[in-house]
Amino acid sequence: MTKQLTDFIRTIPDYPKKGILFRDITSLLNNPEGLKMAIDQLAERYKGQKIDHIAAIDSRGFLFAAPLAYLTGAGLVLIRKKGKLPREVFSEDYDLEYGSNTLEIHTDDIRPGDRVLLVDDLIATGGSAEAAVKLIRRCGGDIVECAFIIELPALKGKEKLAKLGCRSYALCQFEGD
Repeated sequence: MTKQLTDFIRTIPDYPKKGILFRDITSLLNNPEGLKMAIDQLAERYKGQKIDHIAAIDSRGFLFAAPLAYLTGAGLVLIRKKGKLPREVFSEDYDLEYGSNTLEIHTDDIRPGDRVLLVDDLIATGGSAEAAVKLIRRCGGDIVECAFIIELPALKGKEKLAKLGCRSYALCQFEGD
């Protein structure tokens, strides 16, 4: 029987708070077959496309974006939580399913007209991805697509990105919250 990506992802109920079904990618990262499957699937999707930068959302997006940047020949841009970047930054506040936060990007990491693929591990409500898109656009970047390992369709994050004119892609989906 052929394994699917979802076979490598654990679901942890009531984490980080009651009522949340947390999709744990540490089991995917810990398994060489699962990790290779995820990276290979993303690399195949974006092979041959002109992508200048892979932008990754802090912190689990970094884990998938770095090897993808290497395989596609793109630069890697880190979109970090507030206070983690040393140079001049643009900042964007956002809400997520269990709180709020701020993301930042160096003002000079992306140049006007650069083609950028946004990568993160999961899209739920789309708050962090929306903030990242706004940051990339403030730098002048053009979003090629927003790519995720996991989508939670019930939380309608992809719809939020569609309203911004962004295409989205996820390797797998989990129904429910």
